[in-house]
Parts: sequence; structure tokens; C-alpha cells
Amino acid sequence: MKKFSLLGGGACGYGNLYSQGYGTSTAALSTALFNNGQACGACFEIKCVNAGKWCLPGSIMVTATNFCPPNSALPNNAGGWCNPPLQHFDLSQPIFQHIAQYKAGIVPVQYRRVACKKSGGIRFTINGHSYFNLVLLTNVGGAGDIVSVSVQGSSSNAWQPLSRNWGQNWQSNSYLNGQSLSFKVTTSDGRTVISNNVAPRGWSFGQTYTGAQF
Repeated sequence: MKKFSLLGGGACGYGNLYSQGYGTSTAALSTALFNNGQACGACFEIKCVNAGKWCLPGSIMVTATNFCPPNSALPNNAGGWCNPPLQHFDLSQPIFQHIAQYKAGIVPVQYRRVACKKSGGIRFTINGHSYFNLVLLTNVGGAGDIVSVSVQGSSSNAWQPLSRNWGQNWQSNSYLNGQSLSFKVTTSDGRTVISNNVAPRGWSFGQTYTGAQF
């Protein structure tokens, strides 16, 4: 099922979806699909089915950027659209209107996972401070949903695994200042891409650096 709402940066941590390049082609996923944030960045093809005059032809491609929380006070078929075990996509109004009439509000859909097609490389935004590096990964192609990230500073020969802080924000407690940084990213399909020296020695917090792509 699916309804429309205007989505912000949301539970995946992407922040402003327009400046990050996602625009309105995004979805908030119900608990059954969100998988505690591990689905962030995954891409889906969705089309309206079995809703008669409310459906429009064609399909849309969206990236998972948010979580649609359950509402246990409402039944699953009358407001609790994101309650487990429902598989529900909450869409922004502009993208919803590509597959269904505005007045429909909620329609049954068919969906499938698809490869994410992104322009340019993976973007690494480094936030935090010394000994607490919080790296936000955006614009990830291929499977889109990340299962592991590692960093290697230029003063080390070893890859250091980062831990998922929330959504697609990954955390390192190492002191990485003054080193050029390389990142190794693995997605749910087992593919790995390495972005060598993506952040120069003079990198600073709050900046975004572009690496390789799947």
C-alpha cells in the first residue's frame, strides 16, 4: 500500500533531500521494509495495481530515505498503514501523482527492488569532531543499501571498520585529522568499492567529498 506525505531528511539521516540529489523520488518505508535502517538507500520500482480508475499507467523509481512509523492506536486498514506486518511505501505527493490519482490517497501496489542509478560518485560528508567522526554516505548506486564501511588514513596500512550510528551515518572514534582518507563501502549484494584518498590531508568537518561509484 502507499499514501502520500511530504518527506524531509528523515530516519536515514540524509538531511535536505533536494541538496543531496534525491528530490521527491523518495519513500518512507514501513517497519517490515525498513529493517532498522539497513534499507536506507535501497531503490524500488513501484506501480499502482488493482485500483481501477485511480491507477495511472507506468511506474516510478524511488530511493528509501525515511521510516514510516507504526501507529498501534489505529487498525492496519484504517490509518495504521505502516503497522507490522504491512509492506507500505509513504510517498511525497509529486511522485505519488505519477502512478495514481491525487484523490486516491492510498492504493495497492506492486514493487520490486532495482539497482540504483546515480550520477557521479558516492558522496562522503564528514561531520563530528576529533575522535568522533560521523560520515554520512549519499548517492550510492548499485544495491544502494550499505552493510559495511571502513576507513583508512594515510598514516596507516590497515582498514578500520566504522559502526552504523543511525541510518547511513557511520561512526569512527579514531583520530583521523591531518590524514588523507580512503573509504571501502560494501552493499547488501556483496559488492565492494574503494575510494582511495577521497578526502585530502586538509579535509575539514562539515565538508563533502566524492569518491568512486558502483
